[in-house]
Amino acid sequence: MTITRRGFLVASAALAAMPVLRASAAPLPREVDIVVIGAGAAGIAAARRIMATGRKVIVVEAASQVGGRCITDSTTFDTPFDRGARWMYNPDANPMIRLARSVGLDALPAPSGQKMRIGRRNARAGETEQFLAALVRANRAIDEAARGKLDTSCASVLPKDLGDWAGAAEFMLGASFAGKDLKELSAIDKGRAQDRNAAIACRQGLGTLIAKLGEQAPVVLSTPASRIVWSNRDVSVETQAGKIAARAAILTVSTNVLTSGAIKFAPDLPKRTLDAASKLTLGSYDRIVLQLPGNPLGLSRDDILIEQSNSTRTALMFANIGGSSLCSIDVGGSFGRDLSEQGEKAMTAFAKEWITKLFGSEAASAVQKTSATRWNAAPYVMGAMSASAPGGQLSRKTLGEPVGNMFLAGEATHETLWGTVDGAWESGERAADSALRKIGALKAEPADVPTQSTKKRRAPRQQGN
Repeated sequence: MTITRRGFLVASAALAAMPVLRASAAPLPREVDIVVIGAGAAGIAAARRIMATGRKVIVVEAASQVGGRCITDSTTFDTPFDRGARWMYNPDANPMIRLARSVGLDALPAPSGQKMRIGRRNARAGETEQFLAALVRANRAIDEAARGKLDTSCASVLPKDLGDWAGAAEFMLGASFAGKDLKELSAIDKGRAQDRNAAIACRQGLGTLIAKLGEQAPVVLSTPASRIVWSNRDVSVETQAGKIAARAAILTVSTNVLTSGAIKFAPDLPKRTLDAASKLTLGSYDRIVLQLPGNPLGLSRDDILIEQSNSTRTALMFANIGGSSLCSIDVGGSFGRDLSEQGEKAMTAFAKEWITKLFGSEAASAVQKTSATRWNAAPYVMGAMSASAPGGQLSRKTLGEPVGNMFLAGEATHETLWGTVDGAWESGERAADSALRKIGALKAEPADVPTQSTKKRRAPRQQGN
């Protein structure tokens, strides 16, 4: 039975063969107007905004490629696939979609058909409706709790009679949506998340798009920032390649990196900032990609499939990515985190076990080459997307407050588009504007400036088609 409701629009892949694009290496200058730490979506957006004003900027990136959590893998298999973020949203207001088309990439509506599996058969129409009803009830309970004065966990407000669908509903609304189990997720944060119904895919890969948009930016790769000396007047960023003096800095590292101590600050970051970051730690979301020649699962191109499960020890499948023989088994939340910690071998074993349960042992025996992401172990990221702990939703606004002449950006600082590349991009533009105003390169901010998150802001979300 095909499912088309919003609850399943979580991810897809419609990718064409195209190599990952990298920014050309820039020399490390001694002095700039603004230094940007991190060349993910937020950092590239900030750099482009600064460059448009004619001010001197440098982007310092710890990893060996542009993209941050947006990486298109073009080398592991014959078909490229996104190892990290793969969706954009809100096509009527999202500047990234226009930018994608302006640089010759294809932005297309994501496939909307998904399937439900019960054991080794597809769900019947009545069973699918039962699940959708359970999902609607659970989501409405969370939305209602989000309108209360006291924040609580999403798990604490779930209906108690979801029956056989409880595990699948919890997985879809928690681990698959935010990388955390519902007991770890703020009801207010989830309720305030902007509607992500109209998903858009970049056919060549979202990582390819970010790298393409960063081609003209001055980026220094493989250069971690080790220490930042800041004040209300200027900033100094220290790396193994040298020191950069700047009038302001934009810091786009993840909340987990920020709280890890990997970057030293002098003086120390305010407790208020670190407390906010600690309430917005990254969830866990990984992909186990299997090469399955001959379509042994009998699924269509870009099919999305979940199972009826009595727990959150489950997964979400993207089959025949872009018409290829690749199938991605996505895991998240506490189960995904534990599995990732065991390593790629254990992750692959689970994926084979999972498809055996749903399609038989012949399917698992057809698996050829495999690959798995392990974002929690990536030293310059340390996880997937930010997710607020109960009581921590206001921390997003706090995290975005200036610290001297430092301005923080990234998806974790966006109050409604957190967990998305859209939110990261917009936060980078906002931080760039703030930094430019601080150094006198822009006039004071006019009132009610429309942004992607305010142009199409809707009433509290309702489940729909």
